[in-house]
Amino acid sequence: MSENERNTLVPDIREVLAQHGRFPVENLTEADDLYNAGLTSLATVAVMLALEDKFNVEFPDNLIGRRTFKSIESIAEAITKLAA
Repeated sequence: MSENERNTLVPDIREVLAQHGRFPVENLTEADDLYNAGLTSLATVAVMLALEDKFNVEFPDNLIGRRTFKSIESIAEAITKLAA
């Protein structure tokens, strides 16, 4: 993912996480583990649905899992692939 793509996606991903993740995101780096920060499996579903709406993408079954939603960086990479 290019630096420009990341700069565009990350603020929007942070906004979705703040609204639907049910844990504080303001001090997280892009690589921090979101599950260690407080993301639950239930909140992951809400985050995924909000990301799908925000970015007009649909996460296929093979991307619905901890690996995709582990960090802001991994979410941005998944969205970049889905939007391509």
